[in-house]
Amino acid sequence: MGKETILVTGSGGLIGSESVTFFIEKGFDVVGIDNDMRKYFFGDEGSTAWNVERLKKLHGEKYIHFNADIRDFESIKKIFSEYKPTCVIHTAAQPSHDWAAKEPFTDFSVNANGTLNLLEATRQFVPESVFIFTSTNKVYGDRPNSLPLIELEKRYELPEDHPYYNGIDESMSIDDCLHSLFGASKVAADVLVQEYGRYFGMKTVSFRGGCLTGPSHSGAMLHGFLSYLVRCAITGKKYYIYGYKGKQVRDNIHSYDLVNAFHHFLKKPRIAEVYNMGGSRFSQCSMLEAIDMVEKISGKKMNYEYKEQNRIGDHIWYISSVAKFKSHFPEWECEKDLDTIFRETYEFQMGLYNKGEF
Repeated sequence: MGKETILVTGSGGLIGSESVTFFIEKGFDVVGIDNDMRKYFFGDEGSTAWNVERLKKLHGEKYIHFNADIRDFESIKKIFSEYKPTCVIHTAAQPSHDWAAKEPFTDFSVNANGTLNLLEATRQFVPESVFIFTSTNKVYGDRPNSLPLIELEKRYELPEDHPYYNGIDESMSIDDCLHSLFGASKVAADVLVQEYGRYFGMKTVSFRGGCLTGPSHSGAMLHGFLSYLVRCAITGKKYYIYGYKGKQVRDNIHSYDLVNAFHHFLKKPRIAEVYNMGGSRFSQCSMLEAIDMVEKISGKKMNYEYKEQNRIGDHIWYISSVAKFKSHFPEWECEKDLDTIFRETYEFQMGLYNKGEF
């Protein structure tokens, strides 16, 4: 192993696998941790095993994989003591609102306790290293739903003179609102990451992501909006829209652009930072607009059904302001727009489909 080693948790997932490839191409060695809990959460269609095998074949000895559980502190300590990572990129999580309510103890132990284990291992073995955490905009709960939204033909929208028109920034309160149990466990992790920075002076950062997406997402019904939408378009499987007339708006950031933001932070780290991170106005759409785009690319009509009941705590409109991150790292730009994201995802998923992989 080289001196510069990055540890990536959830290395078979969307952001984890993008991080593995990105940083190996930058000259780092990478240690990955992934025990495929996504299969437990979401069934075979959510499994990340295929992606871990792809990484092993693609990168050879530059990628070392551990089938470890981040809830097992002894296993985590062994990995940290052996490899002494200069950066920890923590992407492992239970990522679904709906799933969290089925098994609250599992959700909290993965999202909160697992994060605590990784922070404490970093403090004990490599306190000068950078700790990057993929948090979520769900830490704001349903507070964004109190914004004065206007209903248009295919989307909800904010008035152009509203302070959050170009995106919600980090000043929004996370208190006194409905989070879902998933949102609550991620709040706990987010605050822990900040506290290890402030209390111990560690170089920690929470990236509060909007919709994170990209070709290698193992999309499932309960998590992975765009990837799962594209899969349904390819297979003809019925897609369900839940509430808000299908006019709910999300910003979508390509996994490459997010990991590139990680790289900028790694080169010039700060202590206990928090950044909202998403596609901003550059890359955003409503559910109905997303269906239009998939139909255009695939040349087929989507098979979808509308259900009146929205998911508990779901956002009606969420666009991230990346102004704070840009002010700290002005060289970073979001490079992949919505059209690029859809086309890359469609081509990648078609490749898997043609090989009989789903």
